[in-house]
Amino acid sequence: MPRSTSSSPAKGGPVTLAMVARRAGVSAQTVSNALNAPDLLRPETLERVRRAIDEMGYRPSRAAQTLRTRSSKLIGYGIRPTPPGTTPPVMDRFLHALSEAADAAGYRVLLFASPPGGASLEGHEELLDQHDVDGFVLSNTERNDPRQAWLAKRGVPFVGFGRMWSRRQIGDWVDVDGAMGTQAAVEHLIALGHRKIAFLGWPRGSGVGDDRAEGWQRAMRRHQLPTRGQRAQSVDDVDAACTAVEPLLDAGATAVVAASDTLALGCYRALRERGASPGRDVAVVGFDDSPIAALLSPGLTTLAQPLEAVGLECVRLLLARMADPAAPPERLLLEPSLVIRDSTPTPHA
Repeated sequence: MPRSTSSSPAKGGPVTLAMVARRAGVSAQTVSNALNAPDLLRPETLERVRRAIDEMGYRPSRAAQTLRTRSSKLIGYGIRPTPPGTTPPVMDRFLHALSEAADAAGYRVLLFASPPGGASLEGHEELLDQHDVDGFVLSNTERNDPRQAWLAKRGVPFVGFGRMWSRRQIGDWVDVDGAMGTQAAVEHLIALGHRKIAFLGWPRGSGVGDDRAEGWQRAMRRHQLPTRGQRAQSVDDVDAACTAVEPLLDAGATAVVAASDTLALGCYRALRERGASPGRDVAVVGFDDSPIAALLSPGLTTLAQPLEAVGLECVRLLLARMADPAAPPERLLLEPSLVIRDSTPTPHA
């Protein structure tokens, strides 16, 4: 009887590299090269091996890869308490984007608890001692963040989602240009006819918050509009934002640019408590395009962060750093996009 060509191994056992080699009519080393050094093979040979891999559903053993290359194919990502400057839905979406980008590159993201301060370094050190990860992605970067210098000193590859917010920059990072986003929001409001445009941000000293405030100031200066008495600050909390925005509304602001959708929601509440309507009476712009932004009534105009692109670039930069530890650092600023909804209509005459 002729030998079976079924793609399933006998008795449901695992498909091996040798079985793929027989199927493709090549040596086991050629299959290994197709997986680990495809540039060594002729295109037609590489195509034949890849076709056999796909047909048989072969998946290389992660343990074997680790023993051979000392690579775990794991990227460490510490889950940290969310400080003012980010909102949980944003970081959840970033984690999904990062995981998808890592998966496409043949890696997995390993999550671990990483509270701020010294304990966060202990978590990184534990993973490194066990050789569980090939590199790290850092988020929620802040002033005096110890992680970048600690990892760089040990020669550990890493990339940050966020700048270091200090004069001394270390390593690779990808960030969203918050200043460009709030500047675009102000330009949009000015085009609609607004001139009394206030800003509700986080307390000064937050790198992300100060960046977003700078964009508002830049646009207001460009159009020679007053900013004195037009700025308030609040922690990223709806109730606190509701209280903080009251003086801006009392001063006659016709529009408020908020540093987050959470702060914008506080503006909504403050307006309704005084019998006014968001959008109709005072325009409101948020930041982050969180899921609630489209569900509010009226829908919230906000800045959307390109999180899928951030995830892709973080993985790309990390893999490049792993491949060439001595390469010059690469730092990218990506533009947010203004999502216009009903909270920014033309002001009444």
